[in-house]
Amino acid sequence: MDTSVKGEYSIASQSNILQVDAFGPFNNSVTEQYIDDMYQACEQFSSEPWGLLISFHGNSVFSPEAEAALIKVNRYRVEHGLIASASVLIDSSTADIQQLQLRRIYQACNITFYVFSDVGSAKSWLEQYLLQARTG
Repeated sequence: MDTSVKGEYSIASQSNILQVDAFGPFNNSVTEQYIDDMYQACEQFSSEPWGLLISFHGNSVFSPEAEAALIKVNRYRVEHGLIASASVLIDSSTADIQQLQLRRIYQACNITFYVFSDVGSAKSWLEQYLLQARTG
C-alpha cells in the first residue's frame, strides 16, 4: 500500500501570464514532472516578457532538492522572458517557511516577486507590473 503524500498541479496560460495551481507537497516524481511541464509551458512566451501567478494550496514546504530544482527551473523561466512572479499562499500553516523559501528561490534568480494571501490581489499586482514593464 502506497501511503506517500503526492501533490498535484495545473498549468494554464492567459495572455502574458502563466498560472499555476499547486496542491500539497510534491514528491520527487511529481517535482520532476512539474519541471518537465514547466519547460514546455515556457516555450510559448519566448517572444515577450511574461509573469508567473502561482497559487500554493495547503502546506508546501520544499525539500532542499526541490528548492534547488525550483531555482534551476526559474533560471530557465527568466531565459524565456519571465520578469515577475506573484505567489499566493492559501490555507497554509507553514506560510512563514514557504515565504522564506520562495524569497531564496526568486532572489537567487533575480526575479521581482511578491507573496500574497489572495489570488485577486496577486493577479492585479502582476498585471500592473507587466503593463508598466511593457510601456516603460
